[in-house]
Amino acid sequence: MPRLTLRFLAAALLGAMAFTAQAQVKVGVDLSTTGPAATIGISSKNAFLMWPKTLGGQPAEYIFLDDGTDPGNAVRNIRRLLSEDKVDVIVGPTITPAALAALDPIAEAKTPMLSLIGSGSVVEPQTGSRTWAFKMASSDSAFADVMTRYMSNHNVKTVAFIGFADGYGENWLTEFKKFAELRKIKLVAVERYNRTDTSVTGQVLKLIAAKPDAILIAGAGTPTVLPQRTIVGYNYKGQIYQTAGIGTPDFIKLGGKDVEGTLFPTQPVLVAASLPADNPVRKTALDFVNAYEKRYGPGTANQFSGDAAGVYPRLNDAVARALKSGQPGTPAFRQALRDALENTKDLVIPQGIVNTSAKDHIGLDQRAVVMGTVKNGKFQYLSQ
Repeated sequence: MPRLTLRFLAAALLGAMAFTAQAQVKVGVDLSTTGPAATIGISSKNAFLMWPKTLGGQPAEYIFLDDGTDPGNAVRNIRRLLSEDKVDVIVGPTITPAALAALDPIAEAKTPMLSLIGSGSVVEPQTGSRTWAFKMASSDSAFADVMTRYMSNHNVKTVAFIGFADGYGENWLTEFKKFAELRKIKLVAVERYNRTDTSVTGQVLKLIAAKPDAILIAGAGTPTVLPQRTIVGYNYKGQIYQTAGIGTPDFIKLGGKDVEGTLFPTQPVLVAASLPADNPVRKTALDFVNAYEKRYGPGTANQFSGDAAGVYPRLNDAVARALKSGQPGTPAFRQALRDALENTKDLVIPQGIVNTSAKDHIGLDQRAVVMGTVKNGKFQYLSQ
């Protein structure tokens, strides 16, 4: 073969190798940075803006879209990211109805999704389109387990429930019922409300009339303040519980004295500074909180920024392994990335230690859930 041809082939090969080595990983992010869930979406985006510009050693591009807390907009955004931007992975959405609506599009595109919602319904059961979905926050089941154990230990025998009239509220009601029955706690009233409601007086009066030992509010973001303020306004003397969805400073800012003493299950980031020294993720959680608050100000780290913070190490770890089976931008890479996310082992992130499997696309155990309270206007760790 002529020397010139050999040189040409060598140069072409080196060029192809250089191109392959720099193949860009595209991440499509759908968040609710406006609308009722804006507090959650903005916190998540702030954490994402701290990400390095590489994933698994490859250049990375992050494409952000806002769905306005509207499931229809979320699906349109995700279809655009999949079909036009050709992303390798979806991150988000922020709210449960949007994440559930996104399941079919991601499965059709065979592209994994790391959701930021609280409800476990997006990954449970692990069949059909859900095999392409993963979730960052601990499951409602884990939260309900820890919460009802605390209730039982503190002589709560009867509970009244009010939750969002959507997937978040319904999933919480299902999980709470399961663990309440296990611990002999009686559910004496159930009410629902919408994220955009301006009054819940009728529902609250029914809850109080049932004379429960405690009332559980199952919602997320600042819309959780409305029922609590109304309950307090009617001089209810029992204990008020909320879910992990309250974990933002805006809940305390908006709720003021009405939310003082609230009890709720949460993950390490929100109460990192007051965690016991032997908590296995305390250092990782505190490192994130310190970095986040250095950038955005004291007291700004919250449940949702913590969930978002874990996305980068999970993706970074999975991308590095997926690159052995394919290059970004290809179906082989997206499949390999899904498989890598499904087989993450002993990865410490700010909210816990991840061990995923074909049956578990969350991967967080009880080390990721603690009880918290609002004390003197701050979120604090609460010993069992």
